[in-house]
Amino acid sequence: MSAVRRPQALLLMDPAHFSVQFPEPQLSRLRALTQLAEPFPSTDLDDPDVRRRLGEVEVLVTSWGCPRLTAEVLADAPKLKAIFHCAGTVRSFVTDEVWRRGILVTTAADENAIPVAEFTLAAIIFAGKKAPFLAQDARRHRDDWSSYATSRGELSNRGRTIGIVGFSRTGRRVTERLRSLELDVLVADPYADPAEVSAAGGSLVPLPELLRRCDVLTLHVPALPATRNLIGATELALLRDGATVINTARGAVLDTAALESECASGRIDAILDVTEPEPLPASSLLYDLPNVMITPHIAGSLGAETRRMSESALDELERYLSGRPPRAAITRDEFVVSA
Repeated sequence: MSAVRRPQALLLMDPAHFSVQFPEPQLSRLRALTQLAEPFPSTDLDDPDVRRRLGEVEVLVTSWGCPRLTAEVLADAPKLKAIFHCAGTVRSFVTDEVWRRGILVTTAADENAIPVAEFTLAAIIFAGKKAPFLAQDARRHRDDWSSYATSRGELSNRGRTIGIVGFSRTGRRVTERLRSLELDVLVADPYADPAEVSAAGGSLVPLPELLRRCDVLTLHVPALPATRNLIGATELALLRDGATVINTARGAVLDTAALESECASGRIDAILDVTEPEPLPASSLLYDLPNVMITPHIAGSLGAETRRMSESALDELERYLSGRPPRAAITRDEFVVSA
C-alpha cells in the first residue's frame, strides 16, 4: 500500500543488527514509508547530530542496542509520537516518561517467539530420547553403543507429561506445537485463562502439581523481580527422577546453584539456552556434567529470522500511517508483567 505521508524517522539500533535486519527489500520499504536522514542508524544519543535529528522526528524505529529513552532525552524529542521496535523486549530502553507522554510503543516479540518455540519443541523431543546426553556418552563408548543406549532410562516421547511454566507468547506456541505429539501438556501461570490454555492443548494446574507430574519442565516466564529464582531448590526437588529442565526464557528465573546441585547428583538433566549469569563462570559445574546441554543463547531470532521482526515493525508503521490500530502495542500495564 502507499503511505498517506512520510514522517521524519530516526533509527536507534546497533549498526551490526541494522545491517542484518534491513537489507533490501526491507530498507527500501522503510525508505518508502519514512523520511530518513543521516546519521542512521545510531546508538549514541550524545552525538550532536543525532540529538538534533531527534528534535525533528515523529517516529523511532528501534532494535537491539537502542539507548535508554530518559526524560532528558525525550525532552529533545517534542514531535515524537511512536516507537516501532524490531525486536522483543523493550525493557532496556522504555522509561516512565515514554508512558507519561502517551507515545505508542509496538514490539515484534510475537515474531521473536516463533524460533524460540521451534527450538523448545526440538529440545522437548530430544529430551524424551535423552539425545543430548547420549551424544556425550557416545564419546566414551566408541566400541559398543549398545552398552549405554538404555543407561538413561526409557527413550520415548509417547505418553510423556510436559510442564510449561508461563503461558506467554512462547509458552502458548509451545503448547500448540505439542498437540502433534502423543503426550500430556500441563501449564502453570497465574495470569492465564483456563479456556485459552485448553484451546491451545494444555491443562492449567498449580505450579507444585505441574512439577510433581512432569517429565520435562520448560520455562517461558519473563525476568521480573517476582520471577527471579522462581524455580529454586524447593521446586526442583519436586521433579521426578530423570526429569529434564529446559530454559529458553531468562537465566534469572532458574536458581543456578540449585540446578548445579541437582544435575551434579544425576537426578535430573538440563537443556539450557540461557543462564544466570550469562555466560556462566568458567568454574561452573554445569559445563562438565554429561547430563547438561548448554547453548549460547541461540533460541531467539538470529540471521534471516530477525527480518521477520523488521517486517512486523514495518507493518505496524504502515498501520500507524493509515490510521489503523496497532496489532502489537505495549501498554504500561502489560509492561509490568511481560518480557
